[in-house]
Amino acid sequence: MSDSANAPETPLPPTPGATHHTRAKGEPRFPDGPKADPAGSHFERRIRSFQPRRSRVTAGQADALQRLWPKWGLDIDGSRTLDLPDLFGNDNPVVLEIGFGMGEATAQMAAADPATNILAVDVHTPGQGNLLSLADRNGLSNIRVGNGDAIILLREMLAPDSLGGLRVYFPDPWPKKRHHKRRLIQPEFLSLAATRLAPGAILHCATDWEEYADQMLDVLTAHPDFENTQADGGFAPRPDFRPLTRFEGQGLDKGHVVNDLLFRRVPHADQSPAGV
Repeated sequence: MSDSANAPETPLPPTPGATHHTRAKGEPRFPDGPKADPAGSHFERRIRSFQPRRSRVTAGQADALQRLWPKWGLDIDGSRTLDLPDLFGNDNPVVLEIGFGMGEATAQMAAADPATNILAVDVHTPGQGNLLSLADRNGLSNIRVGNGDAIILLREMLAPDSLGGLRVYFPDPWPKKRHHKRRLIQPEFLSLAATRLAPGAILHCATDWEEYADQMLDVLTAHPDFENTQADGGFAPRPDFRPLTRFEGQGLDKGHVVNDLLFRRVPHADQSPAGV
């Protein structure tokens, strides 16, 4: 995410009582936490839309990873198909969020809509720890944190029509032209995502990179499995459920443009929209 270090309008308090852990030589960084490479070499090499970021983890984040990963964490290893009701302990709809940064917006959305489960996926270890900490402090039992490649999750671990929505907020814009092939929102990704979204489910993208927003709009508009929720075929106003982060607000004050795209998964002839 381009705003991976964002903070919400009202920052939440730090985790009290966290302790620092010093690793012995050869000891895994988080023995009970996320694996460094959960899928290993079991799947074909391809151009990745993300870069793993193993930056500094605070004591509070490390504490959350150690305590809460066995309860709320998920390594994306491609080894099985997930039973989402079993994962969350209920039959509520599940929204997949790809790339959540430090997790503040994810936590706010989970708190505002407890009847929706959020499977939040990222490869940023400090963000994983921070989101687990936020979920714990605020009693957000409708969050699960996935570690690894979202493509493997979609292709290998999710059943057809199992998702009630998909959110991709501020993905890496890969601004250099030679890197555009690394951008996540491409026809191939949309075709895969469409198979996992229930009919009528919403794919919601947001970006602060105008050229990428235009490309997203073009690719989504051309894809037969999606239709724009906007009658004019353009960008959507920011919906109330997507929090305005401090970073985004600062950008807007400077004249930056943030574009939201809300596209519906088109039902096939033998399917009915979600909830119908």
